[in-house]
Amino acid sequence: MTKTRRWRLALSGACVLTMLTGQTVTAEEDPARDLLRAMTDYISKQQNLSVKYDSDVEVVTPSLEKIQFSASGEVELSRPGKFRASRTGGYANLEIISDGSTIVLHDLDEKQFAEVKSEGGGFDEMVDRLRAENMIEIPGADLLLSNAFEELTAGVVEGRVVGSGVVDGALCDHLAFRNDETDWQIWIDSGERPLPRKYVITSKTVASAPQYTLRLRDWKSGEAAPADDFKFSPSGDARRVEVVALHLDEVPAPADEERVK
Repeated sequence: MTKTRRWRLALSGACVLTMLTGQTVTAEEDPARDLLRAMTDYISKQQNLSVKYDSDVEVVTPSLEKIQFSASGEVELSRPGKFRASRTGGYANLEIISDGSTIVLHDLDEKQFAEVKSEGGGFDEMVDRLRAENMIEIPGADLLLSNAFEELTAGVVEGRVVGSGVVDGALCDHLAFRNDETDWQIWIDSGERPLPRKYVITSKTVASAPQYTLRLRDWKSGEAAPADDFKFSPSGDARRVEVVALHLDEVPAPADEERVK
């Protein structure tokens, strides 16, 4: 599984989409790619940006019951390598902070943190390192990469414009894409700023087709955030630990699994 498909979890709605769109076209022929590229080009040109989000991730229990876990947070980015991401949910309250040279993973509830050194490759390199070495995701990172279009369309075999939709009161272009492992959809603001409003990934390789849903709001860009926003200042009782000692997932730790069986 490639790094960008790791999050893509899918919905088997092919029959519904056929009713809506009439016919299937290949990804190369699909105008959805043009709308997607306009979005990724616009975001990659923003030197400084921030966005708030709400996420839902579904898991399937051994008895095939589907359970959904919700979280909210904010991502703040100052290219090339400064960022701050937060996520607060029922099982984790964390921050991921980078000053451009060091990434800090901070578990606020447990008052402990770990550090990961950057190799100076900017935001894209840091996302890759966190994924490959620590299995840690920054919410919505795929949409913020400098090469987001290439990453999102890797392996895509079908793409289409489903039609229009309204997300948080904004009129959006609703796009749907398919690859071998997932189906995924994205709703992009139809206005002057083609920003993503909703992103849904559904797995075709897991029973019951669990989904990951990300809703994005309050996009801001322009002036750089204060430098202090990207500095980590631990409290006096915060403990430094190894990354493996932290629970940073959106779903329960093994000790809490009985609560969701």
